[in-house]
Amino acid sequence: MHAANPAPEAQRQRADYYGRIGTRHMTPLWEVLGALVPPQPRSPAQAHLWRYAELREQVMEAGRLITAEEAERRVLILENPALRGQSCITPSLYAGLQLIMPGEVAPAHRHTQTALRLVLDGAGAYTAVDGERTTMRRGDFIITPAWTWHDHGNLGSEPVVWLDGLDIPIVRFLDAGFAERSTQQSQQPLRPEGDALARYGANMLPLDEQPRPADPAKLFIYPFDRTKASLVAISQGTPDAHHGFKLRYVNPATGASPMPTMGAFAQRLPAGFETQPVRATDGTVHVCLEGGGEARLSGPLGDVTWRFQENDVFVVPSWHALQLRADRDALLFSFSDRPVQQALGLWREERL
Repeated sequence: MHAANPAPEAQRQRADYYGRIGTRHMTPLWEVLGALVPPQPRSPAQAHLWRYAELREQVMEAGRLITAEEAERRVLILENPALRGQSCITPSLYAGLQLIMPGEVAPAHRHTQTALRLVLDGAGAYTAVDGERTTMRRGDFIITPAWTWHDHGNLGSEPVVWLDGLDIPIVRFLDAGFAERSTQQSQQPLRPEGDALARYGANMLPLDEQPRPADPAKLFIYPFDRTKASLVAISQGTPDAHHGFKLRYVNPATGASPMPTMGAFAQRLPAGFETQPVRATDGTVHVCLEGGGEARLSGPLGDVTWRFQENDVFVVPSWHALQLRADRDALLFSFSDRPVQQALGLWREERL
């Protein structure tokens, strides 16, 4: 229960006091305690949907205005409408649409931020991670762990677009960002394509491998055909009322998330299926890879309903209730900061 408003003289004395302690770079906790320790999450982020069909031409226009080499990374950042100027889609996550044109190379560099790629549009591109290339196919989930060399190229005849997801805001909050450009535009191949998938993606490990739980995955490519096959196979059972058929990506050597700061998930909703509302503390970015449907959100600022289709991206802020309905069989990818929250004992989900 809040105390009654103080008398005018007490208000004047307090205002004078706050002004004097302010000159000493101090502020009274009791004036801001409710905002610092809220009864439940109240995210500054806003729920929003980016319709890929409406954005694609502007993404392609970037390819006519600046080269991949000039830009280093030709990306249009998906900025949360409530967080403009902060280069983030949620307070802890970054997302953007990256374009690489035929014949281009996005030069090699490395940084302490962890990145994921989800291929949306086009064919013929590759990404290379620490000396191993992998061909990028639609729906593939690819990671570049922190401080690994990586470059991208397009050997095909059409533009390729993928979604970038990074933990840039987390690293920025910790003041731990470093980056380095390579002296080579493209990495020299050290291993043949498919080597990491063969060593780490078949329920086996090299004989001398001793992974630690916090180690990032050495498997950096999760092919879409395998993801879809798994989701279709489990769809013969009864769907979870709140999630449909949903799986999380893991580092097969540890069972933990492939990335220490970001978790990734794949979800299948049969045609006509509607989930029950669920909310969680991790703000989540969703991408529709197949099918389409409707998303209904409920949060502190009210309710919103969207129609979504293939390649659309939408963000669900922390502690917003989400319901999904599939018009036709739908397959969605999503990522969030759940691993960080779970490591700190903060993550919470509520099924409504």
